[in-house]
Amino acid sequence: MPDEVELKLALNPQNADVLESAGLMAGTPRKTRQRSIYFDTSDHRLLQAGLSLRIRRSGRKRVQTIKAGGAPAAGLFARPEWERAVADDTPVIDDTTPIPALLGDLGPGLAPVFTVNVERRAWDINEGGAVIELVLDRGEVMAGDRRSPLCEAELELKSGDPVALFALARKLDAAAPVRLGILTKAERGYALLAPIATAFKAEPVLLNHDMTAAQAFQHIVRACLRQFRLNEDLFLAGRTPEALHQARVALRRLRSAFSIFKALLDDGVGAGLCDDLRWLATELGEARSIDALLERAPPGALRDHLETARQTAYARVDATLASPRLRGLMLDLTQWTMSGAWLAAAADTRDQPARAFAGAALDRLRRKVKKHGRNLAKADDAARHELRKEAKKLRYAAEFFTALFDRKRERRRDRHFIAALEDLQDELGMLNDMVTAPAVLTGLGIGDASGAVAVLFPGSKRKLLDAAGDAHEALIDTARFWR
Repeated sequence: MPDEVELKLALNPQNADVLESAGLMAGTPRKTRQRSIYFDTSDHRLLQAGLSLRIRRSGRKRVQTIKAGGAPAAGLFARPEWERAVADDTPVIDDTTPIPALLGDLGPGLAPVFTVNVERRAWDINEGGAVIELVLDRGEVMAGDRRSPLCEAELELKSGDPVALFALARKLDAAAPVRLGILTKAERGYALLAPIATAFKAEPVLLNHDMTAAQAFQHIVRACLRQFRLNEDLFLAGRTPEALHQARVALRRLRSAFSIFKALLDDGVGAGLCDDLRWLATELGEARSIDALLERAPPGALRDHLETARQTAYARVDATLASPRLRGLMLDLTQWTMSGAWLAAAADTRDQPARAFAGAALDRLRRKVKKHGRNLAKADDAARHELRKEAKKLRYAAEFFTALFDRKRERRRDRHFIAALEDLQDELGMLNDMVTAPAVLTGLGIGDASGAVAVLFPGSKRKLLDAAGDAHEALIDTARFWR
């Protein structure tokens, strides 16, 4: 049961052609046509167990492969897999696979759920002493009458240091734009079986009690990167406001993770990555601010003005997402998370059990929220903004660490605690939108900014302040789930 280590990259067919002609892949490629049938039960029990089962036909040869997906990741995949030759398109389920132990006898219930057809070209490349198989796949995923085109590169490490995967990926990106890949072929197929998504909210972070603080940080970063890349692709495909919003949420969560785990990350590189994340969040911020105002704007001249401004802001977002800096940042974050110098520093904190680290971090963040929320009604706008940021950080930390506190009472308290945090964030968010709206509107050339604010926010600031104060008191009175 070998672990497959690969870096997945997304690109379009035109850029795939450019890569082939760029001279990076020496020699004649190995060419094959592959048809992969994926199987599951009618209620998708394999998917729910984090497994995929396919039979791939290449020429006359058929190979059955079972993969364990583990936690959702971004870009870099290291997954156990089980392979065997099969005679036809009927799955063989026996004790050499994990399926019987996990799910019992599923054989009679397994049926095809989708198919992936690709034309594959593969090269073996020596990169920095490592041997990497570079594969270019072009084709489509089919489920019933739904189709999805597929074009991706996979860099699979055959021997050597995984860092070589990133060196090769940067060479490819210099020749033609490639993006960090986040979806397996199985995920693409299952997506066709679900309603069309307009945005992706944060998925649960699958931490466990055996993890160290460093391992927890790695899982959290990968989950945040995945959320960002999923929403980036959706925004580029359809410019949906919700996808932009969730992309910015992913960035806030990622920046919060850097702050929460600051004691582990003192290697000089993390600070530079934080600066790049701040740049990216700022580049997406204007468009999101306009979206937030549009959600409140009634039909009329103000709304028309905001609609026009949004198109200009969205064009800026498009340019940012197409930039080499953004693509490089995604690769840098993935590589640094996996093998950065921070992993060799601060061993006492790095190797601390994740649950113990989480409890201390949550205590620290809660104390800040409690302190900064005192006399909330009398605080100035800057102080309330600081409280809002601290509350967001506490909310994200609570969501990051929830799987580490899985006793029945802890789960119940977790739900109540996060609900109380959501209430506080809603009230503080409304206040922040009201306070920042005049500057946003003035920057958009809307002369009567104060009049526009009155239209967008008809309620009184005093009522919002009172509601925020009540929400803060309710949060502080809510039992901590980590104790």
